[in-house]
Amino acid sequence: MTEAILSQELNQTLIYIRNLGNCPPSYLNDPSRKDFFEVVWLKNEYPLHALPEGGEPVKGHWIYLLPPYRVHQLNKAGKKGVLLSFKRELLDEDAKEFILDVFKIFNIQGEYSCLGVSKELSDQLCKVYDLLEEEYQKNEHSILIIQALLKAFLLNIIRIKEHEFTSQDINQKRVYEFMLLLEENYLHTRDIEFYADKIGISSKRLNQVLKEKLQKTGMQLIHDRVILQAKRQIIHSENTIKEIAYLLEFNDPPYFTRFFKQHTGQTPDEFKKQVQVHIASKANTLV
Repeated sequence: MTEAILSQELNQTLIYIRNLGNCPPSYLNDPSRKDFFEVVWLKNEYPLHALPEGGEPVKGHWIYLLPPYRVHQLNKAGKKGVLLSFKRELLDEDAKEFILDVFKIFNIQGEYSCLGVSKELSDQLCKVYDLLEEEYQKNEHSILIIQALLKAFLLNIIRIKEHEFTSQDINQKRVYEFMLLLEENYLHTRDIEFYADKIGISSKRLNQVLKEKLQKTGMQLIHDRVILQAKRQIIHSENTIKEIAYLLEFNDPPYFTRFFKQHTGQTPDEFKKQVQVHIASKANTLV
């Protein structure tokens, strides 16, 4: 499949499923890919990510959950498993708590989530996945059926990870509300008062809630989100550092450089050079 055809296919679809062994290399570089949530499900494979120092990689079943506009790409070449990509439009927008849980497991404000699952749990997931893939492969598949099966598949992943969830008390829901608002507004609004007003509490109370649940203040999370987008731009775009500064609504590029270094310990140029060396040696951008 040529890159032009693949790009057209991605632009026109809400869901994309492939066996990893049959995933076109051009898919990784397709600009339309940025809009997709991705599930990379390795079966009886070594993990793609670096383990903590001293950890020995072992073969197993690994599920990587990559949010849209992620910084890192995973080098999936030659791996056994499946790739499931879908756009947000396929999610049931009326089921607010489900959407929030999906955002949570995909680490929408970060790089990715990874679950190591047992063979038994992997086999259970296969039952739903096989139905989803079967419907997807039909010439005239039903989007409604795909949507329902995708929801069932994601609910199973949420259940696997449920031990990491706290019960959805009022403050947890406020955190989710903040996350959603931040994703939509961080480029233009970096004032904690704006987010607190939208949620319906004081900025002091919002900071208390965020500190309790995420160990960071609202302003720290806003800055983290800006830095995350800066890293994504540096890694995946051809924009200059000056252009990236303006895209992130910094009117003074030198101030952007100081802001980036303050939060990362590196200048944007230093970060870019480090990433280039890593990509050349590791064939992926999983730093």
